[in-house]
Amino acid sequence: MSMTLRVIVADDERPARQFLVTMLRSFDDVDIVGEAQTGTEAIRLIEHTQPDLALLDLQMPEMDGLSIVRSLRHGRIPLVAFVTAFDEYAVSAFEIEALDYLLKPVDRDRLRKTIDRAHERLERDALAEQEPFDSASFDFAQDRQGRRDKQPGPADRPMPALAGQYIDRFPIRKQDDIYLLPVHHIASVVSEGELMHVTTLGKERYTMNYRLKTLEAKLDPKRFLRVGRGALVNVEAIRKITPMPGGSYVVTLTNTQQIRVSRSQSRALRGHLLRV
Repeated sequence: MSMTLRVIVADDERPARQFLVTMLRSFDDVDIVGEAQTGTEAIRLIEHTQPDLALLDLQMPEMDGLSIVRSLRHGRIPLVAFVTAFDEYAVSAFEIEALDYLLKPVDRDRLRKTIDRAHERLERDALAEQEPFDSASFDFAQDRQGRRDKQPGPADRPMPALAGQYIDRFPIRKQDDIYLLPVHHIASVVSEGELMHVTTLGKERYTMNYRLKTLEAKLDPKRFLRVGRGALVNVEAIRKITPMPGGSYVVTLTNTQQIRVSRSQSRALRGHLLRV
């Protein structure tokens, strides 16, 4: 690509930062315009250099990567790719429309995909700016690109993570790719020790390290109901409710899954679904 991508790297661990910088320098279309060791340094660096892309570590002293983005002024937010050794922050990262989410140790080919993705996003942004102005295209560009050149005003809406809205997509990692699973496709979420199993309406099953309680807080409680200490179900996926001895229930989902409702949650089930 003819365009050079201006990039900054923020990581409190010098070896990890240098590892990324060395790989980035091997790309002819990348210009590293600065490095930061803390969140505060990263904010100053971004506001001073106005990079195209910021590679931010999610765990840093003073301020983590998510807090950095939330602290930047709207007109100063570059494209952001988060880098971390853990995948538990994937949902939060996508809530603020991160370009990408890289797990350490970062593979060179995977980093190359992130750089290509940044180029494509900037090219789309440039094309949108060249199109004749009309309200429809302007609104579309606002939704899709974030309009980094937009100045804040009274009508500005906060990013979803700041507004406290529930997520409508859940990022699922499969090898080097991240798939965005619409939450209305989820039938159930069941925790098992340190693992969480997500089963879709079409019986696809995904397993990951993630806390059920953390995900539950991000899902609309009108759509997802806790039926046990370690289980959530999509209310619209419930096909049948069968009473069991002792005052509990078993719910059968449209994908044929059967999940036992704990006694403690049976009252909530009755109040939520069985009230006439």
